[in-house]
Amino acid sequence: MKTYVVGGAVRDELLGLPVSDRDHVVVGATPEDMKRLRYKPVGRDFPVFLHPDTHEEYALARTERKTARGYHGFEFHAAPDVTLEQDLGRRDLTINAMARDEHGALIDPYGGEDDLRAGILRHVSPAFAEDPVRILRVARFAARFGFDIAPDTYALMRSMADAGEVDALVPERVWQEFARGLMEGEPSRMLQVLRDCGALERVAPELANLYEAASWDDTLAAVDTASEQQMSLDARWAALTRNLDPYAADALAQRLKVPSSSRDLSLLAARHANALADAAELDAEALLDLLNAVNAWRKPQRFHELCQVALIGEPDAKSALQRLERAQRAAAAVDAGAISRTVKGGDAIRDAVAAARLHALRAALDER
Repeated sequence: MKTYVVGGAVRDELLGLPVSDRDHVVVGATPEDMKRLRYKPVGRDFPVFLHPDTHEEYALARTERKTARGYHGFEFHAAPDVTLEQDLGRRDLTINAMARDEHGALIDPYGGEDDLRAGILRHVSPAFAEDPVRILRVARFAARFGFDIAPDTYALMRSMADAGEVDALVPERVWQEFARGLMEGEPSRMLQVLRDCGALERVAPELANLYEAASWDDTLAAVDTASEQQMSLDARWAALTRNLDPYAADALAQRLKVPSSSRDLSLLAARHANALADAAELDAEALLDLLNAVNAWRKPQRFHELCQVALIGEPDAKSALQRLERAQRAAAAVDAGAISRTVKGGDAIRDAVAAARLHALRAALDER
């Protein structure tokens, strides 16, 4: 029985990046062997165990065989006679198909270290085509590392997209990869890769349509700016979808089962980004209408993120953001509860609160 550190931990260590999680492969063992050593079984599809002390994952070396379309259609074989090279050979990219033994020696049967130095994402074997999730992963790694994709790997991804393999992906997995990619340093790379290989029009046709609508370059710039400014995932998704028609933004979010906080912010951006971008030209009355439309009173942090997204690419974004937030704070400071105790009737209360907020806005914006 031998154990090896594999995959991302080896890759990141070679890149000089911090390593937070370590995955291990165990060669020459059975599930019974692992249990005798007090490893806790956690795998459903194939034998994976947690170390009794470190709780790191240890998986038995395995091979896999495609049995049906999509990324669930696999049959796994884990046995003591499966070699480390066979296990590494089923992985997606050469840079993820390296291992270190217990003495720290590098095992690299597929040239991952050379590809890492050259900044190339290259598939390990033709078996790459059996798992459509790998298209999304390659695009995400391009966004993370800024690496080029090997021409033969790009060709394989295009053939997979053309064959409709990505159609078998479940929405939750597509969203998961999008969410991870948007949190990378250069998320535009993910989008460009997916578009170039033909996968984007299948998993997110609404976004692919932005290319024909001449909003593509603006969208790529927006998501990269959101990344540079370290915005939240909600804001990055809103930056990605702000150029969509609201109905398209909603349809995309519903289909991918996007979490409600990301979906809500993206819909607000799709509906109101242009108006917020013109905030410097709006008077107090128009600003009050806009604040009401985006419900700026209940969720000030969401309003802040919405303004950030709307103002991406604007020449005087900082002063516009300050003006919008000054207006929101002034109007939100109005005590609607106190007004409701002195005014009778629902319509009268609403009008009185609106008048008080307008007065506060005019004072804050120094309007005469």
